[in-house]
Amino acid sequence: MAGQAIRIEKLTPHIGAEVQGLDLARPLDERTFQEVHDALIDNGVIFFRDQRLTPEAQKAFGRRFGELHTHPAAPSLLPGHPEILVIHADETSRHVAGEDWHSDVSCDPEPPMGSILYITELPPVGGDTLFASMYAAYDALSEPLKRLLLPLTAMHEGEHVYRGRYGVKDEGKVFPKAEHPVIRTHPVSGRPALFVNRVFTTRICQLARAESDALLQMLFRHVETPEFQCRFRWRERSVAFWDNRCVQHHAMWDYHPQRRHGHRVTIRGDKPFYRP
Repeated sequence: MAGQAIRIEKLTPHIGAEVQGLDLARPLDERTFQEVHDALIDNGVIFFRDQRLTPEAQKAFGRRFGELHTHPAAPSLLPGHPEILVIHADETSRHVAGEDWHSDVSCDPEPPMGSILYITELPPVGGDTLFASMYAAYDALSEPLKRLLLPLTAMHEGEHVYRGRYGVKDEGKVFPKAEHPVIRTHPVSGRPALFVNRVFTTRICQLARAESDALLQMLFRHVETPEFQCRFRWRERSVAFWDNRCVQHHAMWDYHPQRRHGHRVTIRGDKPFYRP
């Protein structure tokens, strides 16, 4: 199949690009796949407009980048598609997916490599998603603080996030937890990235609790620095694909009681590491 001629338009100096001229429902040839892959690595999150994806097509696009991940807690709401997480909010919602800064399922021993979200229904206004570069967050730290953080590890836990969240019986279910480096090395770019987040990270293992709490709160606020971010204004049938290894995101829930609906597939990753 002949390659699709694509154009890449950066959104900010640190993060985000829109990929134009690509129909994600069509299989990617090797050249086009490499262009999309490189755009993701270079920009952290990439966006596509005016897509029409069936669940099968969305999963096929995700599988070009690796084996698909199944969420450890959310029920499968799309029959026959356990790999698809239904993203839905309406007037009855008590929570929405991604309502605080986080890296997807970082409590897994091998957190996801990336996530692909396809939105098909939007509120009249609102519902944007913010993305932040953890490369930029690391680079902006002072040299003494970098030296402090480099040998440290942190616990990421799912229990307090997932227990009872999805309205299903989860008695006896064990949710994942894992210890990860506070600074991780991206396995493709080789760049260091800050890898703690407000949703899943509970403590820094080598510090006393009070020290850990103070340092984590400072790092969580640091992640929210506007200069590290881009903001995506969704339109119906848009797609966002983010690199979970070096990007955090925050879905704005500023539209209650309006509806927002979409499907997300997530790609399996590997165990985080730090390599000088």
